[in-house]
Amino acid sequence: MTTTRAFRCEDLFKFNNVNLDPLTETYNCSFYYQYLATWPEYFLIQESPSGRTMGYIMGKSEGKGELWHGHVTAVTVAPEFRRLGLARQLMDQLEDTSMNLYNAYFVDLFVRISNALAISMYRQFGYEVYRQVLGYYSSEEDAYDMRKSLPRDPERRAMTPLKHPVRPEDLEW
Repeated sequence: MTTTRAFRCEDLFKFNNVNLDPLTETYNCSFYYQYLATWPEYFLIQESPSGRTMGYIMGKSEGKGELWHGHVTAVTVAPEFRRLGLARQLMDQLEDTSMNLYNAYFVDLFVRISNALAISMYRQFGYEVYRQVLGYYSSEEDAYDMRKSLPRDPERRAMTPLKHPVRPEDLEW
């Protein structure tokens, strides 16, 4: 049975089995601490009955006006725990937080365009490609900005795709 709980500082010292995946962006400790201090309700971890880290999600809320949204900064599940629905559980909780606590219009995330498996998974969760961001990742790889409208955006305006790619410096937030 999986336990989902709030992320704690000491969890940073026991999540390498999840974080060392080549498709997972890894950040410095101060980045994680900033998220934990600013948006603790968006930072969750999943553990096995033995206490092993199975996955985690971190996010935030940002934007103004109709661009007010929840953002998935990272969601990842350890390879040995994939295909069990854990990522969906984490994403559902982040969407609920965005909707019920922050009254957001949509949730967005960035994903490497080469990560076809993740893109397919996000599409199954209701996300659509909004735009391509050129050279977004440190490796200069492009990203898709994928979005999912929440009930506050019944006409799904947030998901209307842009016709042309943008550069990271053109991003609003």
